[in-house]
Amino acid sequence: MSEQKNIGIDRPSFLQRLVKQKMALVGGIVILLWLLVGLVSFFYTPYGPNEVNMAEKLMAPGAGHLMGTDNFGRDILSRMMCGARISLLLGFVAVCISLCIGIPLGAFSGYYEGKAGNLIMRVMDSLQAFPMLVLVMSISVALGRNSFSAMLAVGIAGIPNFARLMYAQTLSVKQSAFIEGEHAIGLPRRDILVRHILPNCITPILVRLSLSLGSAILTVSSLSFLGIGVQPPTPEWGYMISDARGYILTGEWWMIFFPGLAIASLVLSFNLFGDGLRDALDYRTQ
Repeated sequence: MSEQKNIGIDRPSFLQRLVKQKMALVGGIVILLWLLVGLVSFFYTPYGPNEVNMAEKLMAPGAGHLMGTDNFGRDILSRMMCGARISLLLGFVAVCISLCIGIPLGAFSGYYEGKAGNLIMRVMDSLQAFPMLVLVMSISVALGRNSFSAMLAVGIAGIPNFARLMYAQTLSVKQSAFIEGEHAIGLPRRDILVRHILPNCITPILVRLSLSLGSAILTVSSLSFLGIGVQPPTPEWGYMISDARGYILTGEWWMIFFPGLAIASLVLSFNLFGDGLRDALDYRTQ
């Protein structure tokens, strides 16, 4: 009996399990560093992100400009710092849109089912039939070429992912014995959904949230690269890569290297953190 109690006491906490996920820890540190860079950019950058100085254009990284300058003499480090703030903000708001709309739709469809629920899921299936980037581009062009439209387009395109996930989780939890018992004692269906089903679906939602943040940042950058997202001269990473395309073969490697590295590191970090978060939340995988 005492051995069984000790087993329960020795069970590691969520934070302890998360710290043991080394790659997730690395991803989390990188995410925090980029968040810090974005916050600092509100108060300080070495130069103005849109400050033009043609006398210093296309300067290689050095003491005066740690990441060099672009074709207009703008300091790339300053633009990278502001780009972190813009990319994280647009990605976060886009995922919040997907989450706040997709979760209620999926929960309603999975719990109440019926014609309305089936119709909602068929609409979600129809949206998922389109390639993600094609759907986002279509919505963004229809709404107008600006950062708000890009953010809204990515948010709308991500709704089916959360809705389908929540739908499947709700169907699974709804069949549990404790949910059937709550129905048997006459608890209101709305209370069962909000107080008991939703909390038991939180693990996959959090994992999806982390993965979706990386995907949203990459998609927003792709739209800016294609010229239908964030518009110049706003220092967004995707636009910076697009602006540097003509200089790849002329030796100005720093113009495309640093924003490309930033996007890759941030997206990879969110994916690593999401994988580690899944393992830490699901103790059975340990």
